[in-house]
Amino acid sequence: MQTNWIVVYTSDQIHKVILAKQRLEAEGIQAVEVNKKDSSFNSFGEIELSVEIHNAEKAKNILKELQD
Repeated sequence: MQTNWIVVYTSDQIHKVILAKQRLEAEGIQAVEVNKKDSSFNSFGEIELSVEIHNAEKAKNILKELQD
């Protein structure tokens, strides 16, 4: 069975992605970060944080609380 993932958060700042990931994992939601920053020019691109589709709504609500 294949697991489907969806991006729930993006940022160009790694520390924000790490904090979001830690918050989700504290709530029992597995999260995976994908760094799409250019390796030569670290100022281009973003880091995506994805969760399994069945956790997407809960994850978005948790992350919304962080931004408020």
